[in-house]
Amino acid sequence: QVQLADSGGGLVQAGESLTLSCGASGTASIINAAGWYRQPPGKQRELVATISVDGVINYADSVKGRFTISRDNAKKTVYLQMNSLKPDDTGLYYCTTGPFFGKTYVPNSTWGQGTQVTVSS
Repeated sequence: QVQLADSGGGLVQAGESLTLSCGASGTASIINAAGWYRQPPGKQRELVATISVDGVINYADSVKGRFTISRDNAKKTVYLQMNSLKPDDTGLYYCTTGPFFGKTYVPNSTWGQGTQVTVSS
């Protein structure tokens, strides 16, 4: 059994940076791929970034060049470094783990609790 705890959100101004962390606890480590989702207010949630077990990375077009996903398997932690934040980045961010089926990332049912990111103009 694994639990995910995401943290690091906050209120920042446009152009500033935040780093989100997702730590795994329990008897299992993060052995699958990992992905960060976000849900802006009043909008559908979207997949922001994924990273495979061996470090293959994909980003949503909206965050390419600004966000960096990484993982430290020894620390059982996944990170999302967010630079040059925009108001459109505002939302509740969730850490997930899961497999890829072909090119499709499929998160498992256990997600982080969510951490709020708010970017003001």
